[in-house]
Amino acid sequence: MNLPNTAEIVIIGGGVMGASAAYHLAQRGLIKAQNIVLLEKENFFGQGATGRCAGGVRYQFSTEINVKLSLASLPMIERFKDEIGQDVSYKQCGYLLVATNEKEVNVFKHNVSMQNGLGVPTQLLSGDEVRARLPLMKFDDALAGTFNQKDGTVDPNSVVAGYISAAQKMGVQVFSGVEVIGISLKGDHVEEVQTSIGAIKTRMILNAAGPWAGRIGDMAGIKLPITPLRRQMFTTSPLKEVPDDFPFVIDFARSLYFHREGEGLLIGMSNQNEKPGFDQSVDEDFELVNLDAAIERMPLVEKAQRASHWAGLYEVTPDAHPIYGETGVNGFYVCAGFSGHGFMHWPISGKLMAEKILDGKFSSVDVSMLDLKRFKEGRLIQEYNVV
Repeated sequence: MNLPNTAEIVIIGGGVMGASAAYHLAQRGLIKAQNIVLLEKENFFGQGATGRCAGGVRYQFSTEINVKLSLASLPMIERFKDEIGQDVSYKQCGYLLVATNEKEVNVFKHNVSMQNGLGVPTQLLSGDEVRARLPLMKFDDALAGTFNQKDGTVDPNSVVAGYISAAQKMGVQVFSGVEVIGISLKGDHVEEVQTSIGAIKTRMILNAAGPWAGRIGDMAGIKLPITPLRRQMFTTSPLKEVPDDFPFVIDFARSLYFHREGEGLLIGMSNQNEKPGFDQSVDEDFELVNLDAAIERMPLVEKAQRASHWAGLYEVTPDAHPIYGETGVNGFYVCAGFSGHGFMHWPISGKLMAEKILDGKFSSVDVSMLDLKRFKEGRLIQEYNVV
């Protein structure tokens, strides 16, 4: 493995964000692709947070900026095979979010109105309509729901493989199994990235390290309010009763979700008592809590066997929105902190970072309000639809 001695830009993190940024930077052609270096500490690309996510993509958010990011991102996913040459198994099964208390009903009504105003055709459902759409589930307490047919699932590994392959064909140098262990500055400028196999002189770094972005920031003396938080899920053996068009269902109050995975289901639930940290082992005790909640909502699950289970990390910010752009160090950029929905916004995020780095501004979507300074300046924009 021959690590270059110099690069114009080093991208740290080989998941969807880093891979998307590498591709979009090379595509622009303003930096020679050979001078773009992508580093991933795992042995394979996309095996960190990306490879451990549920694969959901949706238009249904509670803030305008997140809906606008989806409006830019999801059509790029639809075009991915034509543009990149990789099928990413985009299944538009629809997301069905279920409200079981009055507070959620009021929020859902507001969200649907806002989404409709931006051109997103999300539907507001009554409790009876929720029950009619989900005959296999017990939702006696459903008061309302929201549904958008174009929401769905995408295969994370195919996305990363597609971008990495396309970037390599253009000449981008990509390295897996290489961990960043230090960053050197000259004054307030980026100067060098130290890795487990050598150093690279560079004037620019893009921190796309997901849950590990805070650690990378610390190496450059930059405090990023990004907290790693474990989330886990499991899949079931085949359940022939589940129809092909079964939607991605979210029991919102419980942060409990179900979607088809192969011939069975993928089921997950947020542990509200989870402590921050980098532990990616499965909490077997909480898995039983998740299983009991799943059986309560869908008794059919009791018939199934567990096929697999795993845990991954969210990269959580105080307002559940990402951080885009510059930091207090010249040449050090960040694209991280997506708080569980980064996989939904990877196509546009890589393009946006290419715009910021090459043009000095975000053009495709104005995400300037999602800068690092907002945390000190009290400009937080809270996202409600976090699972």
